[in-house]
Amino acid sequence: MVQASLSSAITLPEDTQQLQQWLNQLADRIIAGEAISKSVALALTQIEGQENILLLCEAADRIRQSCCGNQVDLCSIINVKSGNCSENCRFCSQSVHHPGQESPIYGLKSPDEIVEQAKSAKAAGAKRFCLVSQGRGLKYNSPKSKEFEQILETVKRIITEAQIKPCCALGEVTQEQAQALAEAGVTRYNHNLEASENFYPQIVTTHSWRDRVETVKNLKSAGIQACTGGIIGMGETWEDRIDLALSLRELEVESVPINLLNPREGTPLGHLPKLDAFEALKAIAIFRFILPAQILRYAGGREAVMGKLQNLGLKAGINAMLIGHYLTTLGQPPEQDHLMLESLGLQGGEAPIPGEYPSQAQNPTISC
Repeated sequence: MVQASLSSAITLPEDTQQLQQWLNQLADRIIAGEAISKSVALALTQIEGQENILLLCEAADRIRQSCCGNQVDLCSIINVKSGNCSENCRFCSQSVHHPGQESPIYGLKSPDEIVEQAKSAKAAGAKRFCLVSQGRGLKYNSPKSKEFEQILETVKRIITEAQIKPCCALGEVTQEQAQALAEAGVTRYNHNLEASENFYPQIVTTHSWRDRVETVKNLKSAGIQACTGGIIGMGETWEDRIDLALSLRELEVESVPINLLNPREGTPLGHLPKLDAFEALKAIAIFRFILPAQILRYAGGREAVMGKLQNLGLKAGINAMLIGHYLTTLGQPPEQDHLMLESLGLQGGEAPIPGEYPSQAQNPTISC
């Protein structure tokens, strides 16, 4: 058993076999519907060494199989408007405050071009296609701007002409804009928290973490699924990572993109070393312990950080992937992703959202 000290810190078993047994018991309780506490999640961060991290991943994979099944959610994205962004996100090469090298700059793409790329995404095996735009958000567009109306019409065309589910990532939106997106056919919207509330001011100062939470709530009130996650490897602590995951659980988001920082030259975080692949695996697995039924999505940086170990993420709790290219960097060919899934006995498609595969009971939080 795990021993708790008077300070509430949890000491993990030192013996590998006992650790494996404890992890499996913890996984069983989570599968049964219990929720992991912050103290237990922090204890999981103490697991070190590749062998023990792989034991953590095995337990997380059991949770994934039991709570989500073997369907891997596949989506693709398009950068519909790039560069000259007003925000100062320190990881992003599109910011006007620190434009990265070779970061493209262009205005809103035409509906025809977006629809054609949506058709290509469907042909590559994606089930969803996300329209991503720079900027703080539609909420701050000029009243004279026709961009929102153009986006709404493009979404409708994607549904009828490309026959793929459209998603959007257009920054902050009002309740009224969220409702208009829902009526146009948008069922999922990406709006990442990026980091914990505590760490966020070290990454962005032109808007607040609470601003982003407000948009997530606006989306959910309109019946749109929240695709909300963050970035690992920006200099945050393990506690920051746990706090982010717990915030996502509290917001009851459906899909969680896990980005692994791929430092971009010219940005304030461009000097940071790439995340260690096994540290990334540990983070993924702990997110699955905290978010047992959510869609956990391999997002930006997986090829750069994981390399030949990408397949291990799919055995550590991941059940979704972005396929194709990212916003300002290239991804590997979709055919390669499909071969990887096949080799692991997984199927590309649409993963269930929380409650669709079999639903979990709401039980007390696991504290020890």
